[in-house]
Formats: sequence, structure tokens, C-alpha cells
Amino acid sequence: MKSLDNVRFVLVGTTHPGNIGAAARAMKTIGITNLHLVSPKIYPSAEATTRASGADDVLHRAVVHDSLDEALVGCHYAFAMSARLRHLHVPVMNPREAVTQLEKFDDDTHIAIVFGREHSGLSNEEIDRCQYLVNIPANPDYSSLNLAAAVQVVAYELRMSFQPNIDHGRIGEEREAITADDLAHLYDHFERSLTTIGFLDPENPRYLLRRIRRLFNRADLDRNELQIMHGILRAAETKARKE
Repeated sequence: MKSLDNVRFVLVGTTHPGNIGAAARAMKTIGITNLHLVSPKIYPSAEATTRASGADDVLHRAVVHDSLDEALVGCHYAFAMSARLRHLHVPVMNPREAVTQLEKFDDDTHIAIVFGREHSGLSNEEIDRCQYLVNIPANPDYSSLNLAAAVQVVAYELRMSFQPNIDHGRIGEEREAITADDLAHLYDHFERSLTTIGFLDPENPRYLLRRIRRLFNRADLDRNELQIMHGILRAAETKARKE
């Protein structure tokens, strides 16, 4: 399975409509838009739309069902989310292990991630309709995740498996690399400027210049940043000469 489009998130018996909106928001931030609702107590709802915070399209496309069986139509596998480990003959795994499992499925496999009610979760009968049981390994002294938080955890793990790439660039600019010669000129400029403003004693430099070199070696300057540093040093020299 290689596409997030083949994943549906199923919310069963959601009590608070705001949680539906928050879950939709959590899904959209990851790129999952296939939402199914089973017998929600209140839906549609203005509160759900408000909590969606821009994920209105996910809510508008959400499919409402009368039963979990209806919500699972067309799915090859279902993963039941449960905060409580139960004595059931169902494989139990954490979200990362669950994603590793579904990575083994064929590309055209459709799966459902099933979330239960806020206070009582899924019933044993509902879990019986799923092939896998997923438990988020939270703090044992305070393991209560709200619905949207649980949705976000699972959605994130899916994203990291199928579409993990991020843009490492900077918004609005292209980084131009600098050379060792550029850095050598910057260090020479630092030595001249710090001497001019009286910060560096050329007869007793100690470790100052070495620490400056270490600092800028870690900084990974680009061409624009290099020019900024030269400009600051020239301005400092000019100011010192006028005084």
C-alpha cells in the first residue's frame, strides 16, 4: 500500500462534535482526507466546523454511517484503536508497528483506522470486526489522549512512512553556498575589525579568533549571510574611526 488515499479514518459514536472537527483538522495537516463517521451524536455541527479550522472540506466529504459494518465496506483490513489492552485474540501493536504492517500490503489495499467513543472506546464486538488492535504507548500514569490527539499520532506515523519528505529550504530565498576562501576572508576581516574597535589585542589574541572560527564553522553561512557579516564589520570599523 503506497497511497494515503487508500486510508480512511473511522470515528465511531463520537459524542462531542468539536472532536470531529479537531480530528478533521489533524487529518488534513497530514494529508489524509478520507473521514467516515459512525452514528455521531451530533453532526453536522457548527462547532465541528469551527474546530476544523480550515479543514471544512474534510468535513463536507465525510461519510456518515449507521453501523461500523457499513463504514468498513470496501476495506481489506481494519485497525482498531484502543486505549485499553484487552484479553482478546487480536494482534496488538503500537502505531509505528501498525504502519510497518500495512506497508506490506498490496498497492490497491484499502484500510480503515477505527477510533472509538471518547469515554468508552470501542466495544469488544466492534474490535472483533478488525484484524489488528493498536495501542498508543502513553504515560501509564496519565494515558488519556483525546480523540484528535490520537488521530494526529496515527496520521503522523502514516505520513512519515508514505510521504516523509520536507522542504529544507528557506521561504522566499535560494541559499548560495560559500567556499573555504570566503570564510578565510571573513576571519581576516574579523581580526582587522576587532582590532580597530579595540576588542582584540593583536599582541594577546588568546583563543578569541579560534572560537570565532568554530562559531562560524557551525553556523553554515550562505552568501547572503556572509555579506551581512562583512557589512556589520565595516559599519563597526567606520564608527570606531569617527570617534
